[in-house]
Amino acid sequence: MAKAKFDVPAFRPYPVIPVIKSDAMKGNGPYVAKPQMQESLGYPGELIDNWQEVAIDKMGELLKKYRSLRVYLDSCVKCGACTDKCHYMIGTQDPKNMPVARQDLLRQVYRRYYTLAGKWFPKLVGAKDLTKDVLDDWYNYYHQCSQCRRCSVFCPYGIDTADISMAAREILDSVGKGQKYCNEIIAKVYKIGNNLGLPEPALRDTLEGLEEDIKLDTGVDVRLPVDEKGVEVLVITPSADFFAEPHIDGLIGYAKVFHQAGISWTLSSYASEAANFGMFIGSYENMRRVALRIREAALDLKVKRIVFGECGHAWRVAYSFLNTLAGPFDFLDQRYPIPQHICEVTNDLIKKGALKLDKSANDYRRVTFHDSCNVARASRMGNTPGGQFIIPRQIIKATCNHFYDMPEDTIHDATFCCGGGGGVLTDDLIELRVKGALPRMEALKYVVDNYGVTHMAAICAICKSQFTKVLPYYGFQMDQIISVHQLVSDAIILS
Repeated sequence: MAKAKFDVPAFRPYPVIPVIKSDAMKGNGPYVAKPQMQESLGYPGELIDNWQEVAIDKMGELLKKYRSLRVYLDSCVKCGACTDKCHYMIGTQDPKNMPVARQDLLRQVYRRYYTLAGKWFPKLVGAKDLTKDVLDDWYNYYHQCSQCRRCSVFCPYGIDTADISMAAREILDSVGKGQKYCNEIIAKVYKIGNNLGLPEPALRDTLEGLEEDIKLDTGVDVRLPVDEKGVEVLVITPSADFFAEPHIDGLIGYAKVFHQAGISWTLSSYASEAANFGMFIGSYENMRRVALRIREAALDLKVKRIVFGECGHAWRVAYSFLNTLAGPFDFLDQRYPIPQHICEVTNDLIKKGALKLDKSANDYRRVTFHDSCNVARASRMGNTPGGQFIIPRQIIKATCNHFYDMPEDTIHDATFCCGGGGGVLTDDLIELRVKGALPRMEALKYVVDNYGVTHMAAICAICKSQFTKVLPYYGFQMDQIISVHQLVSDAIILS
């Protein structure tokens, strides 16, 4: 691996609030989206001349549309509970990455234009005019937030920094300053159906190749069907599952589960993407356009159930918003959750004895589990509170003999972000991604040193992609990150 052009944070002997380094991550932010990509999402192609007026009006629109936004901007008392809870603050030491300080970049402008005190006595209440420098700070620092919501867990008022980041990004888009990574991905979904721009012929070739690989490995014909009508289950999975390790091993695991359980299923070439980057940019309209593709595919294929694969924010959108974005789903089988997570399906089958598993197949692995932010703090699985924590671990324990959790204050709803979520999984932000991964890498090092852990499992495509990239910066191997259904795939006994 090439030497980093920045200092990789050193492991700390114990967690401490870092000494701040003002403007440590001040810069131009990530690459800006090309005009044609902006326009395909309904935004101006470039920064418009009257950007200040449009931005202030857009803020007013969002304040009326989302009452929570005004509550979050009004309720902060600067108590400091969030200051050391952000992984980017810990890793970069930039004070503007304190959640409260990042919120204040928007709050100070809100106070100037939408509060009486800010209009008459701006200096007394920390209100500021919206200038080009402020706009640039928005673009830079609101793309140093992975919208993981860890700070909201510790905030006594429940202020959701993710909502504020989403609002800021939507305002930026509305004046023609959108991020290349997120916006061009959404444009690919509209044009082709998935984040990768993978056309239907390539998708089919990939899946046929996987079928051949499974046959060679197991001697069993396991299908990965596409666009098959009248089957029971439509699987919506992140497109990373079609092309890269360790994602693809998880997809093979899904296929083996459905095969062994005798459940007919299909993927869709039209809706070949579970991820919904419309959430990252705060755009309800774009979230809805992406989500509607799933509804249209389910109707066209005449399926009875929709099951989502291993993707963190895809599951958040599915669990929390899919019904209002694209529902009602009254045409599906109401006996099953709508939608359902692949881990719910697999865990139920394990409990019913429908899957025969050989745990010893994974004995060369000593496994820990990374709770992905959007699953942990913005969703649920099963019928039990905390099911999103319990179910993946039950699957791991059913497929492995050696499982060890990371320290208690780094898992469940206190989990640390991988450092690449919320639309920052792009190489132009690699310094941020590496530094933001520090707290999770420290927790991983703890179980490696104390329990000999060799692998970390996850159920999020972004987490897997992020860890594959950043693990080597901290002295680990890139293949130490694995899919939960990779463990299932290796343990399952097919017939």
